[in-house]
Amino acid sequence: MTLAILIPAYNEEEAITRVIKAIPKKIAGISKKAIFLIDDGSSDQTSQLARKAGAEVLTLPINQGVGTATITGIEAAKFIDADIALTLDGDGQHDPREISKIVGLILKKKYDVVIGSRIINRNLMPKYKLAGNFIMNWITFALYGLWVKDSQSGFKGFSKNAIQKLQLSSQGYEICSEIIGEIQRLKLKYFEMPIKTIYTKYSKNKGQFSLNGVNIVLKLIIKLISG
Repeated sequence: MTLAILIPAYNEEEAITRVIKAIPKKIAGISKKAIFLIDDGSSDQTSQLARKAGAEVLTLPINQGVGTATITGIEAAKFIDADIALTLDGDGQHDPREISKIVGLILKKKYDVVIGSRIINRNLMPKYKLAGNFIMNWITFALYGLWVKDSQSGFKGFSKNAIQKLQLSSQGYEICSEIIGEIQRLKLKYFEMPIKTIYTKYSKNKGQFSLNGVNIVLKLIIKLISG
């Protein structure tokens, strides 16, 4: 079984080595592992550090957004005929040791998508992030008809079935909601797994902000209208 670990990253030189080095060397049920760092036009040493840490780097010439970077990674997973693909943020907020749990659920429980949910341990999440996520959960539900506790999580696992069927086109953070929409459209079997979230001063300053939320909603509405 081949696992593709996909890390979209933009100017993550402070955390990227730590993230890649923390990925388990052995994962039950996995015989081959490929780590892809999708560099979304970084202007720092993200790519160089990722290569040194053992990742294969896919470089986008200009910053296009986490959606484009994620889709690029999924295409790489298809290219190597991966049995499982997993997305992981590059800022260090996820614990890579939990990759084994996500993989296990896909292999043993036959889930198509496993969503790493930060909300289940909500006491650890800053209040402003908790509020923003709650709002985005409702917007995602209103647009796609599927309620999940953490629609904006970047820590997800996908079966080969999901990898082959997902049709994604988002450029930015709206891809998180688009994936939930695809789960609903394709009737994929999914599960929300509680995950530990590592909040540092650095990771708190990364990710989505309030103004981004407005852009995300507008992009999702335009996408649905244009069909």
